[in-house]
Amino acid sequence: MRWKLLRRRLSISAPRMIVRSRVPWPLRWAVWALALGFSAALALWALELGKDLAGIDRVLHDSGRSGRTGSSQDAGPNDQLRSERDKAQSIANTAESMLKTERTTQERLLGQIKVLEAQNMALKGDLGFFERLLPMGGKDSIFVRGLQAQIVSTGQLRFQLLVMQPGKTPAEFRGRYELTLQGQLDGKSWSQALPQGRALQFRQHQRVEGMLEFPAPVVLQGVQVRVVDAQGGVRASQELRL
Repeated sequence: MRWKLLRRRLSISAPRMIVRSRVPWPLRWAVWALALGFSAALALWALELGKDLAGIDRVLHDSGRSGRTGSSQDAGPNDQLRSERDKAQSIANTAESMLKTERTTQERLLGQIKVLEAQNMALKGDLGFFERLLPMGGKDSIFVRGLQAQIVSTGQLRFQLLVMQPGKTPAEFRGRYELTLQGQLDGKSWSQALPQGRALQFRQHQRVEGMLEFPAPVVLQGVQVRVVDAQGGVRASQELRL
């Protein structure tokens, strides 16, 4: 019996024995990390080798360069468009400023034209007035036009008149004018002449105006003016009733 047991243990059919070495776990983890690192490096090297063989890096590099070139080419037209836009905006602003200036100038000119038209109308009125005053007499004729008189206060009379002679180049007239006031004083006729005639010297016309004094109780009824030449001859006269 013992022999059978001994033979079984020593024979091939004896039970299999496993010998395990006891390795510390930190060293075991370090071995595993080295194995993983080596596997990762081997995989990366295989990937790079495959990319080189397939030409992927060259394709990506070329595409990147084309992308940068395209972006730079796109930036060129954008800058040109922006510059053209700025120029157009500047031209528009200048045109608007010029339009405002021109509008202001036109308004000022319109105002000046209106003023000139008003002055022209006034001159036409004055011209018509003087044309009505122009006499139709012959050569060397003297005329009195526009005789006016107004009592401004007690014993004071304001007067004005226009003495003229026709013709484009008439001879110079030298003489004087005389004024005579007519009225009633205490129910009787009353008249008063200017003590001395006042001098006249003109070629075509001369305007005369002034103030006359008369007694306060007088009721003034009219004014008479006479134009006398240097020889004492009466050349023109006019009477105004008040």
